[in-house]
Amino acid sequence: MNRLVGIEQILEFDEIIDVRSPSEFGLDHIPNAINAPVLNDQEREEVGTIYKQVNPFEAKQVGASIVARNIASAIDHIFAGRSKKWKPLIYCWRGGQRSAAMTHILRQIGWNAHQLEGGYKAYRKYVIDKLEQKPEGLTFVVLCGLTGVGKTTILQELAKKDQQVLDLEELANHKGSLLGKSATGDQPSQKHFETLLWEKLRRFKPSQVIFTESESKKIGSLRIPEKLMNRIRLGDTIRIEAAIDKRIDLIVEEYPHFLANPDRLKEAIRSLQQLHSNKIVQEWEGLIDKQNWREFVGDIMIKHYDPAYQKSSIQNFPKLSSATTFRVDDYANNKYEKIATDIISSTNKNTI
Repeated sequence: MNRLVGIEQILEFDEIIDVRSPSEFGLDHIPNAINAPVLNDQEREEVGTIYKQVNPFEAKQVGASIVARNIASAIDHIFAGRSKKWKPLIYCWRGGQRSAAMTHILRQIGWNAHQLEGGYKAYRKYVIDKLEQKPEGLTFVVLCGLTGVGKTTILQELAKKDQQVLDLEELANHKGSLLGKSATGDQPSQKHFETLLWEKLRRFKPSQVIFTESESKKIGSLRIPEKLMNRIRLGDTIRIEAAIDKRIDLIVEEYPHFLANPDRLKEAIRSLQQLHSNKIVQEWEGLIDKQNWREFVGDIMIKHYDPAYQKSSIQNFPKLSSATTFRVDDYANNKYEKIATDIISSTNKNTI
């Protein structure tokens, strides 16, 4: 039986094993894969140095010894307890010796192990190609609105109601603004962001709309693929509005990690000096020093976020002028849940 399988067969396996080094795995990997490196970063560098400075034969000898020990350790500690019927898929950088060695030994034990043909390199090309093709058949409904109106919260409520939702900020681990850096960790690499995007897009049914929120081309340091961005901008739009006090409440609630670290907040504010006068930036810094958070948030929204968002939205979302509007202030308790319900009803009417 051929132990090599293609990308389209990935979902047929019980588990996906990435045998590359931890740094390779950290940069990007197939979703839900576990890392069982046959060479860690230091060992890979060591073998590579011997290959270049001594000779390939000695490098292979040293490498084989290390690989054998690491596979033995994985069998003892990572794969222990797997049933006889376990069917794993193994991959490395390009489907070469690292994944071949692991696959061979697991098959000798009796597990139905297979090797991904072309390895991660083939998977990466597959993701790039799919991100070029998939958006063309998708229909988006875009939530537009100024900072602090609760667009992300509405997306979460829509997801609870079994609607198709693409939360780009969640995938990017960033709120998409100057102060958008998450308190829960760094952003993924560009490659892994695209992998996460494809993993999400592949599950969407083209017959149903996908809700997302208006974004610029970049979320923090990450770029949204051009074909996907263009398709989103062609979508129907829904405008969300809220009074300034409500918006301030939400921003203060969502950014506690910045308010707890005034120096970090001021550092972020200084990056706006090219867009605003020194006087305005100094006023913002003064409000931060006084911990006058509500006045600071209100002032920076009115002077920076709102004008920038309005200009960007008009340019990038041509259907915004005819958008249905929902005002947060018009709803009482459970307002976002109720807005989500009304958005679904409105969308269904418009697509019948």
